[in-house]
Parts: sequence; structure tokens; C-alpha cells
Amino acid sequence: MTAPAGHAEQLWSRCAGCASLLYRKRLRRNLDVCPECGEHTRLGAPERLRQLVDPGSLRLLPDRLPEADPLDFVDVLPYPHRLSAARASTGLAEAVLCGTATIGGQPAALAVMDFRFLGGSLGCAVGELITRTAERALDDRVPLILVTASGGARMQEGALSLMQMATVSQAIAALREAGLLTVSVLTDPTYGGVAASFATNTDLVLAESGARMGFAGPRVIRQVTGRALPEGFQTADFLLRHGQVDMVVQRRSLRGRLAALLAAARAGRPARAPVPRQEPARHHERLAGAAPPVPPAEADGHRPVGERPADDGPTPAVRDAWDTVRTARHPGRPTTLDYLDSVFDGFVELHGDRLGGDCPAIVGGIARLAGRHVMVIGHQKGHTTADLVARNFGMASPAGHRKALRLMRLAARLGLPVVTLVDTPGADPGISAEEQGQAAAIAENILTLTVLPTPVLAVITGEGGSGGALALAVADRVLMLQHAVYSVISPEGCAAILWPDRSAAPQAARALRLTAPDLCRLGVVDEIVPEPATAAHDDPAETARRLRAALLANLLPLLDVPPAMLVRLRRQRFRRFGAPRAGARAGAR
Repeated sequence: MTAPAGHAEQLWSRCAGCASLLYRKRLRRNLDVCPECGEHTRLGAPERLRQLVDPGSLRLLPDRLPEADPLDFVDVLPYPHRLSAARASTGLAEAVLCGTATIGGQPAALAVMDFRFLGGSLGCAVGELITRTAERALDDRVPLILVTASGGARMQEGALSLMQMATVSQAIAALREAGLLTVSVLTDPTYGGVAASFATNTDLVLAESGARMGFAGPRVIRQVTGRALPEGFQTADFLLRHGQVDMVVQRRSLRGRLAALLAAARAGRPARAPVPRQEPARHHERLAGAAPPVPPAEADGHRPVGERPADDGPTPAVRDAWDTVRTARHPGRPTTLDYLDSVFDGFVELHGDRLGGDCPAIVGGIARLAGRHVMVIGHQKGHTTADLVARNFGMASPAGHRKALRLMRLAARLGLPVVTLVDTPGADPGISAEEQGQAAAIAENILTLTVLPTPVLAVITGEGGSGGALALAVADRVLMLQHAVYSVISPEGCAAILWPDRSAAPQAARALRLTAPDLCRLGVVDEIVPEPATAAHDDPAETARRLRAALLANLLPLLDVPPAMLVRLRRQRFRRFGAPRAGARAGAR
């Protein structure tokens, strides 16, 4: 809705759907739904909670976290200035409001996102608050309801915001294991990293009438494909037709539907006493069966943000971030198939998602590494224009992500470690990918990797682009080639949104902290694999030798860790990516 100018702007609103002039009090009584055409106005989190929960039952959870600007990010404005403006305009501390309440007498924990706050973007604080809400639901043994409204992950926090997709997903996995219901309510809009994680990997997915949801936004899809979008593309009814949501609900019916679902979940299982969450593993547990010994600072499987282990050795030479981006994209850079030929032995490729597709942008199968069988899954770009086009430039479709998921689960059943090789500008943003559930396919991969009972070792070999990269990179150890990049968004995309034009891509690359040294300091990456003097494509044989040595050094200790401990430590690794501590920076600008 839009309000006409003048003294009556608080009394009247104009409907964005039918242009009717509506009395504001009448509109509010109708739950901010146009009585003429049914257009659902966007709601802020406080009003959404007022409409959903029983009067007097809401108990807000603490939302104050340490101030965090982990990248010292500056575009045309410093990031802290944008945060201050968002807080002043919304009255909220962050882009989510969390609490416990009853709905129709049924208890639940709720996290409600607010699009008014920096587009509802998923940053470290938002991820931390939603995760705490999920942990509260687990402690209280009550269902979790997530109401999503977001443009995606928060660019100003770089790869740390990307990690929140895994952090929240593993909290949902814990609720799933405990037999507690999780429900997401999609509202307008829900896109990007939120759509590709906790918005679609809950037990039930409801869409409010008029909501839109997808992995890629309409503007991006039009730019990439050059095609007009189908009528009603990515709307709630579109999602229902394509099997991506359980139901579409009018706002006036939403509270009643949620109450009925909560009542059914409660009736289906007896009440139990709260089960306290496990405390972090002690140092001796971390070392049970694992070698070599781990320094105390890494006793929980993840070193503190901003710190480097004393035995990392000399830091590789740092080049300009934009130069690194161009190196990572070099067409001669070794691909997954190249590494399968030079690093591994006896590769047997396995095809298909068993649902109707075999995406060429993902290759996977069984291979040997120093005589040990492993499951290798990776993005495949190609070197020539024909190869790149045939492999969709390494951008996986939903069929590719589901093929990878099938192979991960097969590896777990066979007791094989999983090695992933990440090199993609991002997931396929095409129309057919959205129709086939791209966001949900990525979300399911992320959730599954958080609980996979076998060692997972990921290597960023070239481009690690957004959720498409994370779908293969939730791992026990994450390695990164020296001249690879890993980011929440491409520098060009970031520049187009936060700077006046895309020509600011080099500035954006520096601000995003997407290079291996930056990400190692942030704790996103565990180890940098040095490349030959110039780059991997100038000496592929030497690069393969170094990668093979790094894989063995990191994989062998994981083989002796019991599966339950492995999963526990992996979860602790990603749980640490909440709001960073003060002083945890990516380095000087």
C-alpha cells in the first residue's frame, strides 16, 4: 500500500494492487489486506506477532548482541551507519524478532523476520538470534515457527553471513531429530540464502497469499536468461502448483491453520521433560581417536574467529582481491575432472538424481586417494567455450544438487568419506531451476551435510559463489586454494546493489573479504593450499601434488573420529559463526 501526500497520509492508503483509496483504520481491521482486491500488505515483525499469537502470551527473547562489523565494510556508506539508520527507522535491534508464545493455546517458539530492516537480510546477528530461538524450542520441547521476509544473505558481512545458512539449518536438524515440529511461513518476499536454507528445510512450508519466494530474484533471472518471466512466476500459487509449499493461506486464516498444526503435533507425541542441550566437547573428547593432537585453541574443532593457529606456517603472498577474482575465473584453471585424473585414482562416475535429471555441472563418483576409497563430488566448468556452455558454467540445477545429495547419502551408507571440490559462480538462476525447486534443493543439501555421519572435506578450488557453493561446502574441514575466492555474492552483483554501478566491482571485491587469507583469518576456511609461483593453471601437476598432500593431511585424522563425535564437532564448527566478537576482523583495508 502507498499513502497519498498531504495531511491525510495517516488516515488513507492507496492499494498497490487495485489503486483503491482505503481508510487506514478499516485496512488495519482487515489485517492490512485490501478489502477490494485482497492485496496483502507487507507487515513488520511486531504487527505480525500481534496478529498471530494469543493476547498476553508473547515473551520476547533477548535481542541485544555485541556490535559487529566483521569486515569493516564500506560502500558509499560505512556498514555501521546503515545499521544505525535501520534501527532508527524500525525501532528494532535487528531484522528478526524472536520469542515464545501460544497460538490457539498451543506453545511455540517464533522467529519473525522484518523486511524493513536492511531488506530482512540474513547476517550474523540474525542467524544467531534465530538459532537461539531454535535452541529454546529444543530446550522447551515445543515447535518452532519461522516467518520469513528477506532479500537474502547480508552482503556487508560477506562469507560469514553465508555461514548462517548452515548454522540455522543444523539447529533445525536438531529439532527434527528430537521429533519437534518446524514450520516456515513464507511472506513477501523470501529470496536468496534464506529461501535456500531455513525457509524451505522445515517440516512444513506455508505460503501467505501474495508471497513470492525463490533462490534468484526476478531481476537476476531476466538479466541472466534474457527471457520474460511466466505470469505469476515465484508467487505463492506458482509455488503450490510446482509442489514447493504445503499450502497457500490467506492472512485471516493463518493463525487458525498454525494453531491446528501445533495441536496435531502435540497430540501425536506425549509431553516430555525438557532435554538440556549438550555442552561443547571437552579437549580430551575432541582428541578421541584423532591424530595429530590439536592445539587447545582449536579443541572444539574450530579456532576462534580472527585468530590463526601458531603452526600454520608462513602466510602465502597476498595479491589484490580483484586480481584474485580474475585468477579464480581463468578458463585454464584445473577443473574437478582434471583433479580426478591427477589427484585421485580409479574414478568411477555415477550419474543421475533418480528423479529425472543428470546435471552436467555436477560430477561425482567413487575414487581412491592413496589407496582409500572416497566419494568425490564437484562442480565442473570446463575450459573451452563449448565445454563451459555444455556444463552451464558450473552452475548446478536442482537435479545437480539432488545428485550430489544422493551420492552423499550413499557414501554415508557405505562408510566412505566425502570430498567436495567447489568451483561455481553460483547455482543455476534460470526459470526451469526455480520451477524445479532450486532453493529447496540447496537447503536440503545444507541440512543433510550438517548430520552426515561420515567425514566431509571441502576444497574451494576456484569460485565459491554463494549458496551454490555452500551446498557442497558444509564440512568438517574447509580448504581453499591460494587464488580461489569464496563469497556471499559476486563483486559485480554487490557493486550493482550497493554502489552507483557495476564498475565498482574491484572495490566490492576488496570490501567482501573473499580471498583465502581473509577467510582463513575469519575462520571460514581452515587451511590455504599454496599454488605454484603464478597460479594453478600455469603448473597443474604441481597444484595437484600440493592438493593431494593437503587432502591426505586433513582427511586421515578425521577417519579415526567416531561418527557421532564427527557430527557433533561439525555442528560446533558452524555454531561458532554467530555475531563475531569485537576485534575479530578480516584485516586492514
